[in-house]
Amino acid sequence: MFIFFYEFDIGKICIAEDSGRITNLYFTNRGIPQDIQIYETPILKEAGQQLKMYLEGELEKFTVPFKPNGTTFMKQVWSSLCEIPYGRTVSYKDVAINIGKPTAARAVGLANNRNPIPIFIPCHRVIGADGSLVGYRGGIDLKKKLLCLESMKEYADI
Repeated sequence: MFIFFYEFDIGKICIAEDSGRITNLYFTNRGIPQDIQIYETPILKEAGQQLKMYLEGELEKFTVPFKPNGTTFMKQVWSSLCEIPYGRTVSYKDVAINIGKPTAARAVGLANNRNPIPIFIPCHRVIGADGSLVGYRGGIDLKKKLLCLESMKEYADI
């Protein structure tokens, strides 16, 4: 596994990869494995470039390969998150219905919270059923920034 740190307007972000696939994104140094090598591989360089382009409003869909680690249910949720179009939001219940488990909104919330590759897997596009912004590992302020970036200006004043 390799990891590399990138500096953006939103702060320092660390991206990890294993065998040519992105596995993690960290907003802080907390939780970064100690036995990982700091080295910018070609896939990390590409991921960093795509993230930069996204944050500058020049990219709507990431194309780097992912390999998030989680349960089968979590992977179903994360796959569903990747289907949410740029500039749109859905509720946890919407995701639950999309994966065929309409009563699993809370479990969807937990899977969303454990998304190891936020931004790339757009968990920031999931909001409360009442339209409220709820939980985000990078903080609600970052969630607002990402939604505003995607032209959802109504979240700018929340």
